[in-house]
Amino acid sequence: MTIDEARKEITESIGNIYEPGEANNIAELLIESITKLSRSERIIRRGDSLPISQKDLLYSSIRRLQEHEPIQYVINEAWFAGMRFYVDRNVLIPRPETEELVEWIVKEVKGKNDAQAHPSGKVKILDVGTGSGCIAISLKKLSVTEVWACDISDEALNVARINADALNATIDFIPLNFLDADQRKQLPAIDIIVSNPPYIPRNEKTEMKRNVVGYEPSTALFVPDDDPLTFYKAIADFGREKLNKGGNIYAEIHENLGESVNNLFLSKGYQTVYLKKDLQGKDRMIKATN
Repeated sequence: MTIDEARKEITESIGNIYEPGEANNIAELLIESITKLSRSERIIRRGDSLPISQKDLLYSSIRRLQEHEPIQYVINEAWFAGMRFYVDRNVLIPRPETEELVEWIVKEVKGKNDAQAHPSGKVKILDVGTGSGCIAISLKKLSVTEVWACDISDEALNVARINADALNATIDFIPLNFLDADQRKQLPAIDIIVSNPPYIPRNEKTEMKRNVVGYEPSTALFVPDDDPLTFYKAIADFGREKLNKGGNIYAEIHENLGESVNNLFLSKGYQTVYLKKDLQGKDRMIKATN
């Protein structure tokens, strides 16, 4: 089987699951992962035959894709903010709207006179529910910051540490249940809190794609139907205790809960709250200033 034939095999095998354009992208990602060849090398060598080991890996990967497993888990890789991250089923797959959140924070952090505001010249950031570490690591790499990150999942923190080591990012990872007020006491005072917390009510699970609900960790996705703002309440309460004066909270939100999250932070005594739309025009991010 040649590289060209492998590409055709993949797209035809998943053609009933994905649109043609997406199927082609998945095929390219899988072939690159299996062959370790760049796009230009794959074009030049498209008539080359795959070794038996690569052919076996191809077929086992196709079977996983046919079961709706996301390509990122199949190849254990996702790109975020121009960096390659290791991912597995213990963490959410990084998404473009989360990149928008990171870009927003980096722009605002770099726009401040940090050296004047902070003797160390570094803004102190806490990432709540870090998962793969994509937010914390990107903020560390793209701005002058000191970063802490916490998560309830030891498995997720292991993934985050793998990524921090691979990308040479020094971050203090802390295992804790952020919803437990006593456990939150061990966290430091900071200038910025950032989070992409669970925010999807469980009753929306039936409307979601199989490749999400069947593989991504439910604890990182879903919240009780009767308390969808549970993590924002905890973040707001923590911020009132440990967020430095003038500090900010940045968080991703459910597109239908913008007004509710906005009112929550205002009710907790935050000076200003700003809802920000993503590139699709949906309310997907919020900033609350202490």
